Amino acid sequence: MTFPPLSPVLSPDDLVRHLDHHRITGAVATPREANLRNIQGFLDGDQHQHMGVVRTRDWTFDDVLALMQERVGISADPEHREGQDTISAALALAALERYARVFGEVVAAGGRILFATGHPAGLFPVYARLARVARRAGAHVVRVPDGFPFEDGDVRQIEDVVMVEQYGGLRHTHFPGPMTLSLERLRRDGQNPPDLVVADHGLAGAAGSRGLRTLAIADCNDPGVFVAEAQGQVEVAVPLDDNLPPRVYEPVTAYVLHHAGLDEHV
Repeated sequence: MTFPPLSPVLSPDDLVRHLDHHRITGAVATPREANLRNIQGFLDGDQHQHMGVVRTRDWTFDDVLALMQERVGISADPEHREGQDTISAALALAALERYARVFGEVVAAGGRILFATGHPAGLFPVYARLARVARRAGAHVVRVPDGFPFEDGDVRQIEDVVMVEQYGGLRHTHFPGPMTLSLERLRRDGQNPPDLVVADHGLAGAAGSRGLRTLAIADCNDPGVFVAEAQGQVEVAVPLDDNLPPRVYEPVTAYVLHHAGLDEHV
């Protein structure tokens, strides 16, 4: 039996309008001062901003600012220090199409895919949906051994997505530790490394820095992920506001699946 998709596949122009209308791109909620502060935090090795990224060259503040303008579409004006900043819908759309091509290739090859998020309130349903479709299409969705401690919580895999639990709730995190621990657990369990990691924040940065093929979604205040992409550690980093209500991402997920050549039978 064939089931209809959970949401319609929009044309590129309609998806751009959707992205800007819901402020997934365009005039996003993340302020300029946060973007600039996080660039400096990344360069300083701040524990929340380095995101597990191993730098392979020297980066200056101006280098990273220019990179974020080129790959994300934030303002290029160095005198713009506070107020509204932006994400380019055109850059997001182009990155989504690259993301879809890689995802589709790995699924078609029956590859091993590990899903993980530091944004459980926004991106968890996106990855869970990708995982369901990937499994139906013949990919191997990697299962991490049961929950293990991380700081004052633990790492859990729910609906095939690795996340961090703390005090009975799911936690937003930038830290690379949950990915590092998950990959180590897989190794100790005798499992091969994933052929592809689909993640964000430090979970993507840690995977890419370990040489794993990695797809990421990143906000305009996540410069480390885009540096990792520029260094060839993350294959695709899609610039999107990464913490909106999950329903607004449904057309984004449908677009990725369609361009990956995958039908939804979920």
